[in-house]
Amino acid sequence: MIAPPGHGRLRSQRCDQFRSKLLRSSKTFFDICWLRVRYESEKRVTLVSTTISDIPITQRLGAVLFADVVGYSRLMSENELDTYNELKALISLLETSCAKYNGRVVEVRGDGILALFETATSAVEFGVELHQIASDQNKTRAQDQRIKFRAGIHLGEILIDERGIHGDNVNIAARLQEIAEPERVYVSSAVYDQVCNRLRFGYEFLGPKQLKNILTPVSTYCVRSEVAGATMAGTMRPDLKGDIFERPDTPSVAVLPFSSSGGDESDSWIAEGLTDDIIMNLSKFRNLFIIARNSSFFFRTQSMPPKEAAQKLNVRYVARGSVRRSASRIRISAELIDANTERTIWGERFDRKIDDIFDILDEVTECIVAATAVMIESHEKQRMIQAIPNDLEAYGSVLQGQHHIFKYTRNDNRKAQNFYQSALERDEGYARAAAALSRTLNIDWRYSWAEEPSQSLEKALMLAQRAIELDPTDARGFGELGYVHLYRKEHDAAIQSYQRALALNPNDADMHSDFADALAHSGDNETAITHLQQAMRLNPYFPDQYLWHLGGAYYNLRRYEDVIETVNKMNNPTEGQRMLAASYAQLGQTDMARLIREKHREAHPNFSLARWTTVQPDRLEEDTQHFVEGLKKAGF
Repeated sequence: MIAPPGHGRLRSQRCDQFRSKLLRSSKTFFDICWLRVRYESEKRVTLVSTTISDIPITQRLGAVLFADVVGYSRLMSENELDTYNELKALISLLETSCAKYNGRVVEVRGDGILALFETATSAVEFGVELHQIASDQNKTRAQDQRIKFRAGIHLGEILIDERGIHGDNVNIAARLQEIAEPERVYVSSAVYDQVCNRLRFGYEFLGPKQLKNILTPVSTYCVRSEVAGATMAGTMRPDLKGDIFERPDTPSVAVLPFSSSGGDESDSWIAEGLTDDIIMNLSKFRNLFIIARNSSFFFRTQSMPPKEAAQKLNVRYVARGSVRRSASRIRISAELIDANTERTIWGERFDRKIDDIFDILDEVTECIVAATAVMIESHEKQRMIQAIPNDLEAYGSVLQGQHHIFKYTRNDNRKAQNFYQSALERDEGYARAAAALSRTLNIDWRYSWAEEPSQSLEKALMLAQRAIELDPTDARGFGELGYVHLYRKEHDAAIQSYQRALALNPNDADMHSDFADALAHSGDNETAITHLQQAMRLNPYFPDQYLWHLGGAYYNLRRYEDVIETVNKMNNPTEGQRMLAASYAQLGQTDMARLIREKHREAHPNFSLARWTTVQPDRLEEDTQHFVEGLKKAGF
């Protein structure tokens, strides 16, 4: 009889679970019997009883690591012998590495290992090295045949006998491994507390996780080994002065630890976790300089005005807030302060019922992060607009360009180009300026504003690619690449670029809006609407282009009344007038359609329906013809 895939591991897990239940149910530990469980089939079990004295058991504190192979079943089904041999050699290397950290591999299973260490520090160091060893061995393997691990680590009391290690704390490590991302190490708060000030890794707080068969949620962290040396653990020297460090050209922000008014420990971790998430998500905005967590948390026990904290950290902006919780409700307050003027430039209070605390924290984090990023840029833009152009730094030039680019006139687009070009001349490695310049050239092509429009789109492509080369971690470069691919009618490439951009910065509201536009032109209008709703939630002070994109999705869905309602909300409806006129025409309101057409003609006297048909980047010909039909009915 051939056992089904995973049968051996399932059997072992059931044995441990069965034994664990027996141990917990007994009043007198040594009065129970050890039951050897042998599964002869899925429904038939043979129990062989011996006394517990036959198997000596000890209890001790230890750090437990579980690691298994991601996609093991697929690898074995595709190339069983090769996978088996590679994994066998790899585990041999891991056993050697484990010993180096004073640990031992307790058990080797078909697709992974169970290891025990004296300290949490050793376990985490081995967990990080485990991924590096696997990565080194994978260099000669095809991409889809690479062996990748995921690992979980927990620290606590465990039971040890000649057969292995047992207990709930072992199970917690196993469950952490099950939820871990590929090539990541997830650790419990018990481990984090031991290593956060000893190992120079980054630690991302994931919040309390409800693990399978574990009664109490486990506060979980992801070890970010790639930022080792960049996120330095430790405390700030109190004698350091902020003016030792030069303030960066980009807006600088410190997120001070949110305070909790209650004495309950859970209130403290809510406040700490919220602060962690805000710092982590703000750091994804490449135009902001964010003070690292360890420096911000130096002020957790310090009582000082925001201006003084900003001076010590040498930042312009300070974000801070508080958490208050009652039995059924939670209130989270946040504010953003310009430390130079000591003026609050944004503040918000979130009152929610505690139905799902983690969903609430996710929602509030998204809102605070997006609002902070938007308000800082808006504040900086107003500051820079008043500056003398010759004195602008590269960042200021980009902000000046942003003031013009979305007005969608030939003159404003040219001004934006000049500012972006000036920024690149000041700093040829400025990825954001290259990305923004790419957008202006794309607009030149769309509206035939350039002397040679055909060359503009190619230049836009090269600039987007250059932006990515200059900074592959900046979402804007991938966003502009997606924008170029869209108007080259390379829809799959456009969607992939936007997905990459949002992976780099999931809180970029403008990126959600642009991605929605690409989705609508690709025929996926419902998903487009979902992304636009997310964009508007992230950026409540959203620009007209969000409504323009939303109107386009509605038009494709034949929701003409929604198009009219949406476009009429625009502050400057010029760019929405084509779909507005087409929608009125489709509803039979010809007089209104022709009135809108005349307004559009005043703004774009050289508009050509024939050329616009070639520019419209629809994947589906029926969508283009549907739009043309409406425009013709409106008299275009």
